[in-house]
Amino acid sequence: MRAPRLKTAIAVAAAAALALAAAGCAESGRDPEAPKKDTLVFGVAGDAKVLDPSFASDGESLRVARQIFETLVQPEEGGAKIVPGLATSFTPDSTGLVWTFKLKTGVKFHDGTDFNAEAVCFNFNRWFNYSGLLQSPDVSSYWQDIFGGFAKSEDPKLPPSLFKSCTVKGADTAEIAITSVTSKFPAALALPSFSMSSPKALKDFEADKIGGTAESITYPKYATDSPVGTGAYKFEAWDRANKVIKLTKFDNYHGEKAKIKNLHFKTLTGSAKQSLEAGDIDGYDLVAPADQKALKDAGYNLLPRPAFNILYLAINQSGNPALAKPEVRQAIAHAINKKAIIDSKYPIGSEVAINFQPPTVPGHNPGVTKYDYDPTKAKALLASAGVTGLKLKFHYPTEVTRPYMPAPKDIHEMMVADLKAVGIEVEAIPLKWNPEYLNAVQTGKNHDLHLLGWTGDYGDAYNFIGTFFDRAKDEWGFTNQALFDQFKAADKEPDINKRVELYKALNAELLKFLPGVPIAHGPNALVLGKNVTGVKPSPLTNERYASAEFK
Repeated sequence: MRAPRLKTAIAVAAAAALALAAAGCAESGRDPEAPKKDTLVFGVAGDAKVLDPSFASDGESLRVARQIFETLVQPEEGGAKIVPGLATSFTPDSTGLVWTFKLKTGVKFHDGTDFNAEAVCFNFNRWFNYSGLLQSPDVSSYWQDIFGGFAKSEDPKLPPSLFKSCTVKGADTAEIAITSVTSKFPAALALPSFSMSSPKALKDFEADKIGGTAESITYPKYATDSPVGTGAYKFEAWDRANKVIKLTKFDNYHGEKAKIKNLHFKTLTGSAKQSLEAGDIDGYDLVAPADQKALKDAGYNLLPRPAFNILYLAINQSGNPALAKPEVRQAIAHAINKKAIIDSKYPIGSEVAINFQPPTVPGHNPGVTKYDYDPTKAKALLASAGVTGLKLKFHYPTEVTRPYMPAPKDIHEMMVADLKAVGIEVEAIPLKWNPEYLNAVQTGKNHDLHLLGWTGDYGDAYNFIGTFFDRAKDEWGFTNQALFDQFKAADKEPDINKRVELYKALNAELLKFLPGVPIAHGPNALVLGKNVTGVKPSPLTNERYASAEFK
């Protein structure tokens, strides 16, 4: 995901912290050698927005949701592949339009009610029948991103809904019908926004009774103080005065029970790194690349996440006419020293990108055309294209860092030097990230080159390459209907193995056409205290802290 998106901000926390607090001890005065600790405090950069995951699009709300709720399918631990969650299996019919979900049995919601097929259909029908303010893109953003419209869409711009119906076929069997075959389904059901809530709690706490206006939503009790899922932790309280969300172990959890009794999410006001070093917290998220080696050398548990992102150099073919020539785009690709950029500006574990998707996502093709750093070849390609004195506008963002782009200005300057070395002059255009930069490069046309990237929402290649290239966009400034048709065919292929092969072919085609230059995959990292173990880093930030324990 680009963060923030133009339509909906999908915030990813800039920093977070994991802290231990012994019962009865002050946060900054506790004894780090206390023999028994029953509370894990996870420090976060900002407050959660809501506790109902169907309304959530910000990283901190979704972080909490992952501990309380569960989904029908989920990413494999430590990876992005979709595996069973609350559903033990998920099977399409021959058309790919009707999916049968076999469900785990004996699963209880935190309120003691049963999770079953009726609960599944209740949740889907709830989302499908949202009305009024519930159809605001700031309320139901993920439903609209994945499923489009509603049973009765009130905005004529909304497309027909991907969801058609949910049918109970037995207590442990739900059948979900969709209106067209798409790569989004069922992969996107792993998003925490499609978590299963207790139907009883949704009704008791009038979960859909929101108020206010589209600019200022007021949420009902279910979304602020009473979420009920099936996860290893259940909600206890939201202490707003002290900015702490408190969860506690769910003793009737159907899987491996949480090893630590209490899990707290506390909003931090100071430096997470300093708090870690002072012993006030036991870890934090998105560790700055410059801090990683020092923390690791000091004995902290540095946990790099597998890279699930891409930085690319976009080339706009509708601006300078020279950029519509393949030889010129190839020259730009050969001019950029990707390895030098990664060695200088990226954290441990970063990789040179050769596709517009990370290697961890099925469909990655190692056999694509590669553009190794070769200034001599770049000059020859420019000459063969009859291009001399090429001058390009090169946009880059300010006041932002992303895991895929940790130092925008520095990366830009290295690329500018590479381009100048092969005879391409550059006009640097820095703009504030949001909204100026995003508007300029995604919806405007007065740009030649720019830096942008994406962090995936779920583990399907279409979420990367389809997001970029499945239709004509101002960002790239080209129309290639044959390519767009290949994307449509891949998206509608019901056989996942065949779809992966189509993705590989698309990646090969993209690197021949070369609409831009894939640059890097940059992992971010968690750091945990020396006495915290059991947490496995996730490329989707899908860490579940039920497995955490103190040495």
